[in-house]
Amino acid sequence: MGNSYAGQLKSTRFEEVLHNSIEASLRSNTLVPRPIFSQLYLEAEQQLSSLEGGSRVDNEEEEEEGEGGLEPSSPPNAYQLPPPPEGCCTTDGFCQAGKDLRLVSISNEPIEVPAGFLLVGAKSPSLPDHLLVCAVDKRFLPDDNGHNALLGFSGNCVGCGKKGFCYFTEFSNHINLKLTTQPKKQKHLKYYLVRNAQGALTKGPLICWKGSEFRSRQNSNTNSASLFPLLESSGSLTAFPGEPAPGMNSGVPVGAQLAGTASDHPSVTTATSPAVFNGKDSPKHPQLAKNSLSVLPRPSALGILPNSGPPKKRHKGWSPESKSTTDGGFPQGAGNRAKHEGTSMPCVPQPGLVGPASATFPLVASGEPVSVPDNLLKICKAKPVIFKGHGNFPYLCGNLNDVVISPLLYTCYQNSQSLSRAYEQHGASTMQPISEETQLLLTVYYLVQLAADQVPLMEDLEQIFLRSWRESHLTEIRQYQQAPPQPFPPATSATAPVTSAQLPWLAGLAASSCNDSVHVIECAYSLAEGLSEMFRLLIEGKLSKTNYVVIICACRNAAIDSCIAVTGKYQARILSESLLSPAEYQREVHYELVTGKVDSLGAFFNSLCPEGDIDILLDKFHQENQGHVSSSLTASSAKKTAVLDASGAPVCTNSSTQNLDLGSFEKVDFLICIPPSEVTYQQTVFHVWHSGVLQELGLEKEPVTKQRAEQHVLKLDTEAQARFKAFLQNSFQNPHTLFVLIHDHAHWDLVSAVPNIYSQSDPSVGLVDRLLNCREVKEAPNIVTLHVTSFPYALQTQHTLISPYNEIHWPIAYSNGVDLYHESKKYFGLSEFIDSTLSGHSLPLLRYDSSFEAMVTALGKRFPRLHSAVIRTFVLVQHYAAAMMAVSGIPQMKNHTSVETLEITQNLLNSPKQCPCGHGLMVLLRVPCSPLAAVAYERLAHVRARLALEEHFEIILSHPSSGITVGNHFVKQLKMWQKIEDAEWRPQTYLELEGLPCILIFSGMDPHGESLPRSLRYCDLRLINSSCLARTSLEQELGLAAYFVSNDVPLEKGAKNEALESDGEKLSSTDEDEEAGTEGCFEAGSTSEKRGPVKRERSHSHDSASSSLSSKASGSVLYGESLAQPSGPPQGELSRSPPPGGPAEEGRPPGEIQRLRVSQGPMVISRHSPGPAPQPDSSLRTSRRNLQVPAAPSSQLSSSSSSSSGSSSTCTVPAANVLVLQASQCSMAKACRQPPIVFLPKLVYDMLMSTDSSGLPKSTSLLPSPSVMWTSSFRPLLSKMMTSTEQSLYYRQWTVPRPSHMDYGNRAEGRVDGFHPRRLLLSGPPQIGKTGAYLQFLSILSRMLIRLTEVDVYDEEEINTSLQEESDWRYLQLTDPWPDLELFQKMPFDYTIHDPKYEDASLICSHHQSIKIEDRGTSRKPEDLYVRRQTARMRLSKYAAYNTYHHCEQCHQYMGIHPHYQLYESTLHAFAFSYSMLGEEIQLHFIIPKSKEHHFVFSQPGGQLESMRLPLVTDKSHEHIKSPTFTPTTGRHEHGLFNLYHAMDGANHLHVLVVKEYEMAIYKKYWPNHIMLVLPSIFNSAGVGAAHFLIKELCYHNLELERNRQEELGVKPQDIWPFIVISDDSCVMWNASDVECAGERSSREFSWSERNVSLKHIMQHIEASPDITHYALIGMRKWSSKTRGREVQEPFSRCHVHDFLILNVDLTQNVQYNQNRFTCDDIDFNLRVHSAGLLLCRFNRFSVMKKQIAVGGHRSFHITSKVSDSSVAIVPSQYICAPDSKHTFLAAPAQLLLEKFLQYHSHRFFPLSLKNHGHPVLSVDCYLNLGPQISVCYVSSRPHSLNISCSDMTFSGLLLYLCDSFVGASFLKQFHFLKGATLCVICQDRNSLRQTVARLELEDEWQFRLRDEFQTANAKEDRPLFFLTGRHI
Repeated sequence: MGNSYAGQLKSTRFEEVLHNSIEASLRSNTLVPRPIFSQLYLEAEQQLSSLEGGSRVDNEEEEEEGEGGLEPSSPPNAYQLPPPPEGCCTTDGFCQAGKDLRLVSISNEPIEVPAGFLLVGAKSPSLPDHLLVCAVDKRFLPDDNGHNALLGFSGNCVGCGKKGFCYFTEFSNHINLKLTTQPKKQKHLKYYLVRNAQGALTKGPLICWKGSEFRSRQNSNTNSASLFPLLESSGSLTAFPGEPAPGMNSGVPVGAQLAGTASDHPSVTTATSPAVFNGKDSPKHPQLAKNSLSVLPRPSALGILPNSGPPKKRHKGWSPESKSTTDGGFPQGAGNRAKHEGTSMPCVPQPGLVGPASATFPLVASGEPVSVPDNLLKICKAKPVIFKGHGNFPYLCGNLNDVVISPLLYTCYQNSQSLSRAYEQHGASTMQPISEETQLLLTVYYLVQLAADQVPLMEDLEQIFLRSWRESHLTEIRQYQQAPPQPFPPATSATAPVTSAQLPWLAGLAASSCNDSVHVIECAYSLAEGLSEMFRLLIEGKLSKTNYVVIICACRNAAIDSCIAVTGKYQARILSESLLSPAEYQREVHYELVTGKVDSLGAFFNSLCPEGDIDILLDKFHQENQGHVSSSLTASSAKKTAVLDASGAPVCTNSSTQNLDLGSFEKVDFLICIPPSEVTYQQTVFHVWHSGVLQELGLEKEPVTKQRAEQHVLKLDTEAQARFKAFLQNSFQNPHTLFVLIHDHAHWDLVSAVPNIYSQSDPSVGLVDRLLNCREVKEAPNIVTLHVTSFPYALQTQHTLISPYNEIHWPIAYSNGVDLYHESKKYFGLSEFIDSTLSGHSLPLLRYDSSFEAMVTALGKRFPRLHSAVIRTFVLVQHYAAAMMAVSGIPQMKNHTSVETLEITQNLLNSPKQCPCGHGLMVLLRVPCSPLAAVAYERLAHVRARLALEEHFEIILSHPSSGITVGNHFVKQLKMWQKIEDAEWRPQTYLELEGLPCILIFSGMDPHGESLPRSLRYCDLRLINSSCLARTSLEQELGLAAYFVSNDVPLEKGAKNEALESDGEKLSSTDEDEEAGTEGCFEAGSTSEKRGPVKRERSHSHDSASSSLSSKASGSVLYGESLAQPSGPPQGELSRSPPPGGPAEEGRPPGEIQRLRVSQGPMVISRHSPGPAPQPDSSLRTSRRNLQVPAAPSSQLSSSSSSSSGSSSTCTVPAANVLVLQASQCSMAKACRQPPIVFLPKLVYDMLMSTDSSGLPKSTSLLPSPSVMWTSSFRPLLSKMMTSTEQSLYYRQWTVPRPSHMDYGNRAEGRVDGFHPRRLLLSGPPQIGKTGAYLQFLSILSRMLIRLTEVDVYDEEEINTSLQEESDWRYLQLTDPWPDLELFQKMPFDYTIHDPKYEDASLICSHHQSIKIEDRGTSRKPEDLYVRRQTARMRLSKYAAYNTYHHCEQCHQYMGIHPHYQLYESTLHAFAFSYSMLGEEIQLHFIIPKSKEHHFVFSQPGGQLESMRLPLVTDKSHEHIKSPTFTPTTGRHEHGLFNLYHAMDGANHLHVLVVKEYEMAIYKKYWPNHIMLVLPSIFNSAGVGAAHFLIKELCYHNLELERNRQEELGVKPQDIWPFIVISDDSCVMWNASDVECAGERSSREFSWSERNVSLKHIMQHIEASPDITHYALIGMRKWSSKTRGREVQEPFSRCHVHDFLILNVDLTQNVQYNQNRFTCDDIDFNLRVHSAGLLLCRFNRFSVMKKQIAVGGHRSFHITSKVSDSSVAIVPSQYICAPDSKHTFLAAPAQLLLEKFLQYHSHRFFPLSLKNHGHPVLSVDCYLNLGPQISVCYVSSRPHSLNISCSDMTFSGLLLYLCDSFVGASFLKQFHFLKGATLCVICQDRNSLRQTVARLELEDEWQFRLRDEFQTANAKEDRPLFFLTGRHI
């Protein structure tokens, strides 16, 4: 409860408060209990302290004395029954109201049960054979784990119906229990009651009151009989009466001590039956254990553990629904396992008897104690392991050191009985669990079929039970899966069950076939007899051939007691050792070494050698050969360079970025956290240093020093805390930097840092949790945590912080057609090792050493007290020593080593001799236990010294905390090979040992991600701790051998190519290592042909001694290594050594090396990928001098390779570009093509080679990690076809973390899903290249951030500049800030279009241009228009306009993200005005946010909208922009640049978005704080012309309204500001050009520069222009990087303006935009404005940048067929058709079809005009784009309009578009046309077409034919436009 260690409450005051709170809660009217109440649950440790009152140490027996059993040693406290009320019924079995409560009487009567109540059976001492029926609120009952029962009671009487009993005391009186002890619900409510198939109420399962199993037979005056010693030898805790436990406080109740000691073994502490610690024999309740789990009273979801207990104090909130599981607390001074837990679990079996450590436990029971014989271990040569099975277990006393008791089998049985609940909880039919008899029989069958060298696995047994249960209930399961649940399902006809009477006979029958390996003992009375019998047989030696003893006691009323003892020496040793935690294992080994227990082993070895002591032999050899042994390591070194691995990069676009506002970050920084391994640290620093990532992220300048790289790598050791604090401080101080916290090797140290779980004396415990999960990291918005691991299983639990969407499996299973790796490379991981071994390969890659195993087993029997790790290490070291001696010339020692060790040693010693450079191979000797590694090193070094082999090979002892120590001789060799000149250089990583002949003794309990060089040839894992099996620990050991091999050559001479091809067809086989379907990934890009899947069968035994090939190896040096490799390595891979300080790299900065690497095409990744950067190509060229190009064709391979025994013979290679190696036997060359050979313990080998029913190796079904546990044994197996994602989801469903796991408390933190938005997980097989992947990820992320701060803007030169007439440059002074009105009016108007977006538009002719205009080239294809426009990437300035993805602090209020501005806080206002041209009233709608209402005038607050406020011309305020800005937009709700906050530099401005009606909602959602002008629905399909038209008309109407309104206030009409801004939605930044004149003011020489300015600056400058109201239209240049000085020189131009217009709505009152236009409407409008005699002014010193936006705008118009099934593309020539034709009609506006047709096919109407720029087409009152090859001449028909002089021009065509009454016949007659010129008249309908022809008297000069009439390809309802063409006569 937070105030005690083991649950004891310290004060009675607390009990009173608790009592009162419960009472208050019960008496309250609310259904939901009060918070204090809901947190107080019955827990094991709380029960021990007698929470319901009563004495501190209670006499809590399981049953009352009246039920038989042993008498307690002191009388119970008397309990006085209160007198019953007068006149009430006191008959047993009846309530005080006289109603019958006995189950037998009312089982068939309907009983009303309120919601939330359950029927339970109460036991009355006076009616032992009856159950009394009660209705109890289920919140006060426990779940199936014995958890979650609320304190107190709430029940109803089912007899008289009385409700609301709040105290069990009161209730027990009412139902006449007549108790003699304190009434307690735990003691008297015994069974759930369930309805059977006939609907009758029957006794169901036992109510699992948790904690009853901890109640000990202890009285207040004695400590005897129940305190158990903690045994030091095995850590087993066994029942031993009469002696207090050492180290335990005898004042603490025993149950509490037990709970504490066992607390890390949840299978015991949470076992779900009171029978675990059965204090006494209870013959009256034989069903006690049997029914404990048969039915689940309150169902929980399949595979999800129900919640179990109150939270720790640190949790803020916690609900009974939250899923968690508890293991109990750890009392101070509790058992020595506090630091490492077992793998037993609630409602789940052990991962295996061979699984990680689990406590051995006292199972208190009835009857006489059984004495363990004194000399048991000595006689048996092993400690028997006794598994408690069903029923009661007797006391053991005597020599308890020599036995081990385990509860694992009991837990397995219990869990298997709960299988059927998964179905029952859904209301399916009641299915019986497997009976105890069947369970036991199946167990016997399983043990019988185990081989002599196999060890039983709990997972196997679980699967057997599951299959058996499924088969027996197949029908019901199918019903459950298909049909809805039935209330009373039909009774099923099951097969006849095994009875307890038949059981011993059937078990004996089964065991009779196994040659005594299983022995069955049947007992008559209790298990005690059987155990005594077994001990007797063991002492007498009669069980020497027996591995398992099954003891069955089936006498008592059909209930069985059972236990199984493992007596086989091999099995018992492995099982007992598997119960040790890693720390205990190391302690045990250390103890044996320190105390000299191992000396007997050494003496024994010496006695084996017939020639006497081995050391004497060695000394003799040393004296004989002193001075005669010369080093065979030659000093020559061929000039070969390494192509080191390039790192692959993940495309880590992850869903977490949606929770990150990446736009608010400017740069990326990172910190890589790694385990405390010096080699891993140096390796990671090297990667960071040489990857170029520091330069790319802008964190360092060139050249980067190693010290700078070290700043970004953090070793998680004792000094880490200070540096991590600095990192957090840095992240806090730099909120705009995104910090990526990379947690490499993330499966290491998942220990929780919660206080009191572990003693805090060791500061490194829980360090990862303390640092990476601290509140600062979790809450920092700028820290992203990336966990990187090859074994992610422990991070994939029900409580994980990482969303499944944030998992990246590397490499990704698809490569999008890109080869992921260099084509000659193939990853060789665990599944490939297994496949190659199973494929009948002549030399399997995975092997075990049978002679070594045999010797270990024999010695294990001889030295039973020594740990097997000690024995295995001494044997192996002895084998290596003997092999060295044998190879060195003491041949008789061959008999004292194994074939395998001899092969390794021969190849180690001979490999340098076979290479001219002296390259050798590496042997990895894995010794997890550091003290043993030191012993091995000393012994091997001694032998090497005596044999004078010090210069032949190195022996390196590695420990995670220390660096690498290599002798000077070998350092010189390495420096020579790697061309290193630095005198101080020493190798710091294993990769730098490339080519060094050495034995690397690799110690440390776990590898920490160290990469090994390619010269690794043998991976000797014979000493790994094979008894503690979890998937992670096994796979990380095997991951040391993971390798990249060349994919284009066979492995061995006799090998089939398939050996390297694991099933190519299955894209993603999730084997142990290939997490991401790597096989498919690699093979997809492989050039080798696909072969069929490899058959998984063994051609012969892979015990190497029985392999004829390798058994000869002892006689021939060449067999192991010289099975000639027919081909050389791929080009550039001859030497793989990393040259960190090599001259070649010194010559190039690392950044350049990085660039080289990127440019090399397909990535080359070696086994230690990603390694250092590859050397430059120049050094490769020099290396080819020593190599020959192959001349022999590949057919000569076999003959030439067979002769390659000497180092001088040349081996030819197939295929070009593959170099030939002079030294065919160089181990470096082989390494490229051959993965290492791996030696395993037999146990591990069998586990990998045997497959389960899913087709995967058995190792995959192991518990994934010791820090997690299964949620249920009712779980499917992993499937071979699962992808990595599916495997992750599997573990997320079926595993939960243990209490010591750092994720344990996650679900209680208040979030429903519990995922952290900024956590990522990168997983991939070992050595696949994850370091390179995450460094690449950092680069990608950095580029993304830069990309977010950059924008692509159009960067195009102005067009048609050569057509501009050379004007007199004297109009204006260069430095004038504003145009001079008088001078400006004299400037001619430049008709030419200069905007590059109109490159495809028709030229506009004017009399200024020379008549001869050169051809303008061909037009672009329409689809190229967007693609081919040139852009430049620009960094966003602080004055940029932004889209919806930008969120910064300053913008929040502007954008309406501030809580004050909610989406609904805007109002819709209609605004109507009449417009004569449309002939109707126009109604527009404004959406005005509350925050913007001050810009408008309303009739009253919230009333009718009257007008939009306009400022005065005379206003001089610098705080706001006078002109309202209107932005028409479509399809760009996300991408439109409507956030002008920064562009306006925070100035007050009015901005209105003009949107179509159907897009209103989406724009309002994205821009809640913007004013919207919603166009009428008739304009939904209109173009930009309609928007411009309505904006202008609205604003003129508003101007008049404002003039009227303000006139009343005394303001003159001409003083109202008449300008508006019409801006494109893609204007992103604005620039100003500063011009400086070189000389005096009149000089034309100048220099200029451009700078980014705010839109506010530009607008205020323009708005301040003198005489501004005389200008009709003002604009600015479009920015281009190619702008020439000439364009800036003239400060103002009178020409076309585009994109960003400042429009005077007053002057342009009578000039309208064409509302029908889609394209070129701005050119059309400019021409109209100019012809009306108005001024257009372009400020050339200002420019606007336009962003390239790929969506929306004019691209949102798609022309498609109206016929839905037509998928044919429509081309522009189909946009028109003959009237009344059968042409396919198109779904597009007629005007759009017209404009697009004329743009691409106008030459059909104007053939004479094509490229005839001297004779343009005359276009009256409009500008239509006729394509770039036709010029047009614009004239206005309006009276007094300005037109060019056309008297001297002859036109090649006439275009009349919707002409009005101003165009008359006389107007047209003033123009001259060429003979044959063409006319095109365009009208709204055929009728007006004819009227126009008649009105304009066209037939006088033009000839028309009937077939010259056309229409746009629209249906009649879409109102097509009609054309008529004719020829000039």
